[in-house]
Amino acid sequence: MATSVRLDPATEARLNRLVSETGRTKAFDLRELIEQGLDDLEDAYLGAAALEAHRRSGEPTIPMDQLVSDLGLDG
Repeated sequence: MATSVRLDPATEARLNRLVSETGRTKAFDLRELIEQGLDDLEDAYLGAAALEAHRRSGEPTIPMDQLVSDLGLDG
């Protein structure tokens, strides 16, 4: 799937420098950035949405020390 992205001049200059110094293509480096960064974005945005949904549900939370103990992770 072809996609176009507008970069600010400073970001584009950094990408051009990376491409020049590594000999890789812009497409390769952009694909790497997207694939590696997508996990982080999913964690951040989907995690925040799940937290908000939990808060709205009114269900009680479990203190971390109790959770660690309940799961037998306290050694």
